[in-house]
Amino acid sequence: MKLTTFLATALGTAAIGGMAAAADLRIGLNEDPDSLDPAQSRTFVSSLVYESLCDRLLNTNADMEIIPELATGWAWSDDGRTLTLTLREGVTHHDGTPFDAQSARRVLERNMTMQESRRKAELGSIDRVEATGDHELTITLTAPDVTLLAQLAHHAGRMYSPDAADTAGAAFGRAPVCSGPYAFADRVEGDRIVLERFADHWDADQFHYDRVIYLPIPDTTVRLANVRSGDLDIIERTAPADVPGVRADDRLQLFEVPNIGYQGITINVGNGPRAEAPLGADARVRQALSLSIDRQALNQVVFEGEYVVGNQWAAPGTPYYDDRDPIPARDPDAARALLAEAGVQTPIRVEMQIGNNPIAQQVGQVIQAMAAETGFDISLRATEFATLLSENVAGNFDMSLQGWSGRIDPDANIHPFVGSDGANNDQHYRNAEIDALLAQARSEPDTAARKALYDQTRDILKQDLPLIYLYHIKYFYTMRQGIEGFEPYADGIIRLRGVSG
Repeated sequence: MKLTTFLATALGTAAIGGMAAAADLRIGLNEDPDSLDPAQSRTFVSSLVYESLCDRLLNTNADMEIIPELATGWAWSDDGRTLTLTLREGVTHHDGTPFDAQSARRVLERNMTMQESRRKAELGSIDRVEATGDHELTITLTAPDVTLLAQLAHHAGRMYSPDAADTAGAAFGRAPVCSGPYAFADRVEGDRIVLERFADHWDADQFHYDRVIYLPIPDTTVRLANVRSGDLDIIERTAPADVPGVRADDRLQLFEVPNIGYQGITINVGNGPRAEAPLGADARVRQALSLSIDRQALNQVVFEGEYVVGNQWAAPGTPYYDDRDPIPARDPDAARALLAEAGVQTPIRVEMQIGNNPIAQQVGQVIQAMAAETGFDISLRATEFATLLSENVAGNFDMSLQGWSGRIDPDANIHPFVGSDGANNDQHYRNAEIDALLAQARSEPDTAARKALYDQTRDILKQDLPLIYLYHIKYFYTMRQGIEGFEPYADGIIRLRGVSG
């Protein structure tokens, strides 16, 4: 059976090609997004959909610098406690309601107060939000927060219709109403998300497709086969092992860019009964697991050496990397000694959740084999990614193989995961010293001073190891010939402004 035929059968989207008119763009995704409510979602892949669906107050350019979008300008008060945004005029949401200072205020307040919101910590420094003019929004902070602009340039700043959100409540993500160049049309979970061009968008002339169809296809081989056959136009996160073949195929284009995030293992240290096992209860066991892993070999075996090995949330060579703690070599003897010191009985049986895609399975198998030599018996549980995250939130995991796409401000790459109130702190790691250092770093405008504070957190996290950092990816995008105007961004988000063909 041809892979393209398999795809149409397995995903229930018979005739993917027939589903698309000439002006459709079909994008193959590595996973299915979670909620499409900007207040609730947490997956990288949701960002790919949001970029066409929900404009942000601020965006970033290819150099990861903050630029205007729905906010055309901004200014800080001298004491750093008040941010005034000038909002774009003539913007409407997809339901026809106006975007203005009052609607933006309501969105931010929902993000700050909604029980299910994952934006609370990101906007935690805000005291109040006021519409001080029809198109002027004033945000008053409880203390200076140098991270706020970066938060407004990501999910926390994505604008949607507050009327529609109030009506739908927590179910808003099932049929989101936003303000982007494309409006929500349909979703079949695990199968497709369909967006239709919004003719009244303020920048509509820069978007050239009638529909954008996102198709979650976890199998990298199937994704690549379908872009080769013409059933897909673009695929994200091409497997490194496939890169040489793509480069040699004159039917295809390849784009690549280093990512600003990280990949690693999240360990349950405090979320329910499963945290009470040796791995979650004793940092020495976690240290032993880290010493069991040869990061360089993992990169060569699974990723053809294309990625960057890592041991911190920041990649080596980047401004916030702590050079005092270089990449550790694999040391099985030291790992076994730590386990002996901890007094645990081996083999230590532990389950690792992984995504249901071939690359995650390969990474899991390599770690499984390496750790078996030092006293760990790791079983792998492959799960659809949104389900994996739900299981983590519920504490139904020992450890979980996952990563982070990265944000332009360092706070967003560490606080959500190890801050006590972090939105993505599924492992329930709690450390008052870490919390104090992160809070101080948020109010520190000097880069060197901020780095010194993050270096102090590194000293603590190296011992506690609620996360084991492994590597930093490159984003590889494959697309058919004929598509023009595409530019890769280090945040991995596909931007369709100016893309055609």
